[in-house]
Amino acid sequence: MCGRYVSREQAAIEREYNIRVRNPFERVYNAAPSMLLPVVRAGEAPPMRWGLIPFWSKNAKIGYSTINAKAETVATAPAFREAFKSRRCLIPADAFYEWQKIDAKTKQPFAIGMKDGSPYAFAGLWERWREPATKEPLETFTVITTDANELLEAMHDRMPVILAPADYARWLSEESDPRDLMRPFSADLMRMWPISTRVNKPENDDASIIEPIEPATDAVG
Repeated sequence: MCGRYVSREQAAIEREYNIRVRNPFERVYNAAPSMLLPVVRAGEAPPMRWGLIPFWSKNAKIGYSTINAKAETVATAPAFREAFKSRRCLIPADAFYEWQKIDAKTKQPFAIGMKDGSPYAFAGLWERWREPATKEPLETFTVITTDANELLEAMHDRMPVILAPADYARWLSEESDPRDLMRPFSADLMRMWPISTRVNKPENDDASIIEPIEPATDAVG
């Protein structure tokens, strides 16, 4: 799954995606579900709440269980199928976090990024929902996941779908079924490193979150 990540800063997103941001935002080192985070779609990067709320939902609580969508079922699952057809997006990131179970009481967190330090983007979907009582619109998103690659499989069986930059335009296009893009990213291009358990609390949000540390005993890193 993907439940935490490092979002990109505004200037970097504007430069890398050749867009102008209308609603300024800060970089988040410990992005967590229900936060407002930058999401790239055609020509813009508006902030959206993490946890997709289908347009037909009667309340927002469903968003807590839809932070991820499985690549294998995203085209048919009721919560995601309409968004998959025409509301695909990119979620810019510098790293994401995963936890390895060491023993019954210990989990070692890791940051996962590219070997060359380059940024990347998750494949995502977005949706516009209206609060039934007020009709106020709320835009939300989900991160699509797939099978873990060789780097991650020792700690989890899932990972976010990471798209190659050459595929960004196709993912955002009007093509109805780009399912072949939703595959594990090459482990040879990625690295992971142990980080502090400070990441366990979303309120801990600063650059020190992603600094490498000595791993707990028996951790894979």
